[in-house]
Amino acid sequence: MTQSTRKEKQRKTRSSSSQPSEHTSTISQQQAISFSPNLCIDDVSIAYWLKQVTIRLRREILWNWHELGIFQNSENQNSSSVALPTINDKAIEVLSQSRNWDKKNKFFTSDLTANYLTEQLQTNPPGINSTAIRGSFEWVINTLKLDSTSCFILALALSVTFDSNVGYIIAACFNDPAKIYPTLSLAQKIWDHPNQILMIADPSHPLHRFGLVRYSKNSDTPNHEIDWNSSIEVPAMIATQLLFPSAPIADYLQDISPTTYKKRKDDFTITNTSRVLVSRLKSETCDRLRICPIRGERYSAHIEVVRGIEKITKRKIVQFKGDPRLLQDTHYLNSLATLCWLRDLDLFLDKDVVSILRRDRQQHMDITFVPLQSIPITIFIGITEKTEIDSIPNNLLLPMVDVPTLSYYERVDHWKRMLGKQANCLNEVILELSRKFRYEKESINAISKGLKNLGRPITKKDFIDACRAEMELDLGDLAQKVSPRFEEKEIILPPKQTLQFDEIVNAMRSLITLHYDLGMAKTWNEGGIFILFSGPSGTGKTMAAEILSAKLDLPMYKIDLSQVVDKYIGETEKKLKKLFDAGDLYDLILFFDEGDAIFGHRTEAKDAHDMYANQQISYLLERMERFKGMAILATNRKKDIDEAFARRIRYAIDFPFPGEEERKRIWHQVIPSSMDISQIDFDFMAKHFQLAGGNIRSIIFNACLQCISTNHNLSDQHQNSQRRYRLTMDEVIIATRREYEKLSRSISLEEFGSYAIVLKRIGYE
Repeated sequence: MTQSTRKEKQRKTRSSSSQPSEHTSTISQQQAISFSPNLCIDDVSIAYWLKQVTIRLRREILWNWHELGIFQNSENQNSSSVALPTINDKAIEVLSQSRNWDKKNKFFTSDLTANYLTEQLQTNPPGINSTAIRGSFEWVINTLKLDSTSCFILALALSVTFDSNVGYIIAACFNDPAKIYPTLSLAQKIWDHPNQILMIADPSHPLHRFGLVRYSKNSDTPNHEIDWNSSIEVPAMIATQLLFPSAPIADYLQDISPTTYKKRKDDFTITNTSRVLVSRLKSETCDRLRICPIRGERYSAHIEVVRGIEKITKRKIVQFKGDPRLLQDTHYLNSLATLCWLRDLDLFLDKDVVSILRRDRQQHMDITFVPLQSIPITIFIGITEKTEIDSIPNNLLLPMVDVPTLSYYERVDHWKRMLGKQANCLNEVILELSRKFRYEKESINAISKGLKNLGRPITKKDFIDACRAEMELDLGDLAQKVSPRFEEKEIILPPKQTLQFDEIVNAMRSLITLHYDLGMAKTWNEGGIFILFSGPSGTGKTMAAEILSAKLDLPMYKIDLSQVVDKYIGETEKKLKKLFDAGDLYDLILFFDEGDAIFGHRTEAKDAHDMYANQQISYLLERMERFKGMAILATNRKKDIDEAFARRIRYAIDFPFPGEEERKRIWHQVIPSSMDISQIDFDFMAKHFQLAGGNIRSIIFNACLQCISTNHNLSDQHQNSQRRYRLTMDEVIIATRREYEKLSRSISLEEFGSYAIVLKRIGYE
C-alpha cells in the first residue's frame, strides 16, 4: 500500500470516528448507532446493540489516539501528520495490553469524551417483545434466548454489513488496513466481560448452530478449535433478513404455489404410502435438519408432489431458482437454510439442481453439500434414483416419496387438456403416441406448448415429429442409432419364418388394444416384446431387425456389448439401466447383436467373478420383465442363452441357411437393377455355393466394384445418359473365391466347374 493510500484511509478512519473537538454533538445527533450519517433501523433491539458496538469501537479508537499522544484539545492538529503506529511484536503488544488494563479503564472514566461514551453504554437493553416479527434480530434473541454477550457478538458481526464505515474503524483497532472484519480477539478487547467470549467460540453455540454467524477460519486450524483471529461474519442474505425482516423474499426463492398458479383436479397427486410420511411431517416438530427425497422419472412433475405436501402440511415451501453452482459452497447452502428457518419456510431443490451437483461430484451428492444439521427446516430434493443420496447420513433422511408416473389413460387425458380444442382432431394419434411415448407431465406440457405455437392446425406428422424431437437418448458409446436400409421384400425367408415375422409386426401394433382396451396392462406391467433371432452369421438377423424398425416406425439402437459389459462390479448394471430406462420412456428397438455374451448361462458361483456375472443376469431378468419397448437378441449360439431368458422370449425366429431356391432369389435380388446380368449363371451359383445372404451380398458388392473398374460400359457416351454396366461371371467367380478365403472355408477348383479356368488365369491351382 502506498504512503498516500495509507494516509487517505487514516483520514477516513478519523473522520468516521468522532473528531476530538466535535465528538459530543456528533454522537448525540446520531444516537451512536452507526458511523455513517442517516443510517437508521426500526428494530429497537438491533438499534440498541448496534449502538453498543459503535460506542465501544469509538472508545477503542480514543484509547489508541491517547496512546499515540493525539490530544483531544489540539485544535490545529494536522491530520495528515498522524500515522498509525508501526506493527509491533505481538508478544510486546499483548504484554502492554495487560500492563495498561487499569490505565485504560481509568482513561474511560477520566477523559471527557471517553467518559461520555462510557455513560452511553449504561442503558439497559429493551425488554422482551413477544410480537417481534419472525426472522428479525429481536425475534432471534427471544427465540434462541441469547445472553448479552451473544447479542453483542451478533451485532458486532452484523455492523460491517450495516455500515460501510465500520470496516475502517475495525482496521484502525487492528492497526492493519486489510483487516476490516471483527474477530473474537477484538471482541475480548472491547467487551466488559472478556471471559464470556470463550462461550461464543464453542461450535455448539446457537449463533453457529443456526448459521447466523460464520468464521473465515485459517486453513491450518481444525474446525473444532478456537481461532481467535478469524473473521466473524454474518452472511449477506442473513444480515438483510435480520435488518429488514419485512422486506420481500429474495427472487432466487420462489413460491412453488404462487397466487397466479391455477390448481387442477389432478394436481397434488400423492400415493397412499407417501401420505403417511406427509402426516408425519405435519405432526412432528422440526427440531433439526430433515431431508426428504422426492423420487421420480427424469421428466416427472416432482414439484406437483411437493405442492401436494405443502397443501397437506400447511407449511410454505419455496423453490431455489438461483445458480445451482452456488450450492457447491457449503457456506452459501448454510445461509440459504438459515434464511428459510428465519422465514419459517421449507426448501425445495428440484432434480435439475441436484443433477448439477451430482455432475460436479461425478456420482452422488456429497455430505459437504448438506447444510448444518442443526438448522430446523425440511429440504425436499428431487432425484431420479436412490444412489444420488447414498452419501447423505441416514439420520437426516426421511423416507422416500415417489412421484406417481402417468398411466396410459392419464397421459391421454393430459395431452387432450394441454392441446385444448385442437385435440378433437387428433384423438387417434393421441391414443397411439400415448403408448409409444410414455412422457410425464413436464414433457407433455413443453411439447404441447410448442405445437400450439405453430399458428396452424396440428397435423399427425407435426405431433410425431415433436414427440421424437423430445427424445434425448444420451447413450454415448453404449448404443448406435441405426437407419433402416432394407425393405420387407428384400428379406428372403422360408414360409414358416415369414409368417413369424408378420406375427411380430402385428403383435407390436396390437399392444395398445391388449394392454388398455382389454385391461392387460397391469397384469403384464405394460410390457413390450422380447424377441430372439438365432442363426448363422449372414442369414438376415440384422436385416430383419432393420425392417421391423421401418415397418413399425420405431427408432432402432444397436447395442455395443463390448461397452456395456464392464469389469468393475456394479458398472454393467448401471449401463444396462441407462439402456432400459430409455426404452421404458419411448417405444424403440434395442438390438443386442451377439447377445449370448451377456444373456448367457449362469454358472455355479465358484468365485467373485462368477457371482458378479450371475448378478448381471439377475438384473437383466428383472429389467426384461418390465421393459416396455422391443428388445431383439441376435445370436448364432442359441444353446448358450440362459433358460431364464428363454422363458421370457415372446417370439423366436431361427434364421437357417437359405436353400437352393432361396439362394437363387437372393442372387437375383442383390444385383443392382441397372446392371446387365445376361451373362450371370444364377442356377449354377445357387446350386454350387451354399452361402448365406450376407455372403452373397458381399460377393456381389465386390464383383460390382471390379466390374466398374474394368469399365464394361454398355451405355452411349452422351453426357446425360445413365451409365450401364455388364456384370460378368468372371467378376462373380473371382469374388466368390475371395469370400471363401475370407471365411477360412476350403473349396476346390472342381467345385467351380467350367468356370475354374477363370481362377487358373489369376494363379489359383
